[in-house]
Amino acid sequence: MQTDSKTWRNIPMKISKSKVRVIALATGILSSSALATAAFSENTYGPFPVTVKGYSGSKTNSVSYTGQIARHVLHDSLKKLAGKGDGGGNAAALQAEMMSYFSGSDKNKAIIAPVDKGDFNIKQETVNEISSGKNLSGKSYKGAVTAWPGQMTGGEVLASMIAHAAKTNGGFDPSTGYNYPQLISKFAMGAVFYNQAVDNYLDEKLAADNKPNSKPYKDGAHYTGKEHVWDEAFGYWGAAAHSLNLSASENYEVAKMKNLSAADANGDGLIDLKSEMTFAHAYYASSFDKGGNTNYMSTVTQAFIDGRALITSANGENLTDAQRAQLVAYADVIGSNWEKVIAEAVFKYAGSVYKDITKLEGLMAENGDTTKAFATYGKHWGELKGFSMALQVGKKNLGETAVKMNRLIGYGPVLMNASQVTGVDSQGNFIKDEAQSWGESKLHMLKLQSMLADQFGLAAKVNDQTANMADLADKLGSADSAEND
Repeated sequence: MQTDSKTWRNIPMKISKSKVRVIALATGILSSSALATAAFSENTYGPFPVTVKGYSGSKTNSVSYTGQIARHVLHDSLKKLAGKGDGGGNAAALQAEMMSYFSGSDKNKAIIAPVDKGDFNIKQETVNEISSGKNLSGKSYKGAVTAWPGQMTGGEVLASMIAHAAKTNGGFDPSTGYNYPQLISKFAMGAVFYNQAVDNYLDEKLAADNKPNSKPYKDGAHYTGKEHVWDEAFGYWGAAAHSLNLSASENYEVAKMKNLSAADANGDGLIDLKSEMTFAHAYYASSFDKGGNTNYMSTVTQAFIDGRALITSANGENLTDAQRAQLVAYADVIGSNWEKVIAEAVFKYAGSVYKDITKLEGLMAENGDTTKAFATYGKHWGELKGFSMALQVGKKNLGETAVKMNRLIGYGPVLMNASQVTGVDSQGNFIKDEAQSWGESKLHMLKLQSMLADQFGLAAKVNDQTANMADLADKLGSADSAEND
């Protein structure tokens, strides 16, 4: 819970030493040397004092990442819209509406998601109440996305997915097996949030001469260059400011809008999307952590808080070489664990796809209705593909690992007739060809899980199906079944 200066005066005298440090920081008692080792707020991201030299405004908290929260809301709303197609009749209007959330709009757009759910009441109703003039397209990955047909940039891939989604019935295209709400969402989370954070704010913008700490981020700003750079990276992570005060299960429940008391840090009965909501990869981190084998959420969030405290300790001066080295070390902790979260998601949905195919095989053997199971399969494959694409747009070039992952997953799920999307023509239409058996596809999912666990040192490993690999390989007659090209 964030606390203002008046509240500090009413805190009882019997408090811990750590609390004393927090109070001293809030009241400006500590020296700059003490600031370097103290926590500004033990378990929350902010408030942090204004340190900009010469600032004469009324702001007292230098934390600002509302633009990133606005993009989370644009993403959530876009995902919701991607499932609103009626099979073609509303395609043009729906595509235009989706693009207004993706590329921006002059209008103050309504928040489509997240919105009120039971007693979980959202404070904001429009995007501009959070931050105006924001979009997803301008912050999308600029490199070529080799994991998707067409050799397009990240923004072009998302725009293409949006166009196709608008023509579907409910966001799912059974002719390709593509579930567009999942494809758009999971890739956008990587192409915008992950890419911007780890390959921009926590990379180039940490350089000494890029957004220096001795100057405001922009003229008149109440935060320094480095303070705001770090804040914006935190905003893309998606954790609530008070998330370290919550368990992994509680953070998960906040994202699911199922625990008002856990979300409502200031007790006003409303959930402020600017600071009290869990979004995107922070949500997935908590979903893995609640299994008890990982602590991705707390590790990343604590590194963000510690890094911000370090920047503030410079008191509006440029960081020393030692301070910047420590900041880079915090950034490395953030980046490596964020990458693991996405890799864990790829691992999880590879297991889901394996189980979906097994179920479909059983239904077909019994001449059962496969409609629902096939749609579920498409949903899980979309999550698998979207996360795998997201994993490839970070700071690191995954090289051979990316090549193997893309070949094992392919451009599309294996369909009921054993065909699969293999490319795209000059008009943007998907090309399909007979690719592989479902048995081979299942083996690919297991090989993928094994590779991910080894390459990224995964610990959660939700939906682990690798124990089936040897038997399946024997059944297929080869332990080295051919991968997709």
